Amino acid sequence: MRASYCHLKLIMTQQKLTPPRNDPRWVEAVGRYWRSNLTIMAVLLVIWAIVGLGCGVLFADSLNKFSIGGFPLGFWFAQQGSIAVFVVLIFFYAFLLNRLDKKFQEDIKDIPMKKSGSGGES
Repeated sequence: MRASYCHLKLIMTQQKLTPPRNDPRWVEAVGRYWRSNLTIMAVLLVIWAIVGLGCGVLFADSLNKFSIGGFPLGFWFAQQGSIAVFVVLIFFYAFLLNRLDKKFQEDIKDIPMKKSGSGGES
C-alpha cells in the first residue's frame, strides 16, 4: 500500500518509529519533497492568477472579441472560467502530489527507522 507523506508520518507515530533526523539521506529526501511541493504549488497558483486576473480582467477586452454560449469570452473567464480552471488545478495538484509521494517513499525505503520509547517526536 502506498501512503502520502502525512499518512506516512501517522504510521510512523502509531508504530512508534522515529526518522533518523541526523541521516543526510533523510534530510535530503524531506528537503527535496518540500521543495518539489512548493514549486508545484507556486506554478499552479501562477496559472490560476493568470487565468483569473489576466483573462478575466487584464485581457478581457481582447478576449471579448470571441464568445462562448453567446457571452463574451472575457466575461466568461471572469464569471466561470477561473472557477473551472481552479477545480481542474485541484485535481492536477492531487495527481502531481500522488506522484511526488510515491517518489518520496522510494527515496526513504532504504533508510532504517528507529524505535522510539515514548511514541512522540522529540
